[in-house]
Amino acid sequence: MSTLDRENLKAGDEVFVIYNNPHVPSVSNIRPAEIVQHPHNPNEVALFLNETFHVIEDDDALFTSQESAEEAYQELIDENSFF
Repeated sequence: MSTLDRENLKAGDEVFVIYNNPHVPSVSNIRPAEIVQHPHNPNEVALFLNETFHVIEDDDALFTSQESAEEAYQELIDENSFF
């Protein structure tokens, strides 16, 4: 699984995230997103996902490919499986 280091992100990078639906917490999707210049802080970058800017937090996992995100998602599901 290949995640990106927050310190190495630059505007224009394409990333993939595991996005939890805020309306249905049990639903997650892998979504493409773009790293963009932060709209209010020119010294920072932000995540542009679903037509919205998001501050990139230290615990956000940003993946280099959809395959890496899918692998991480499967590992997460397997670890939390109750079967």
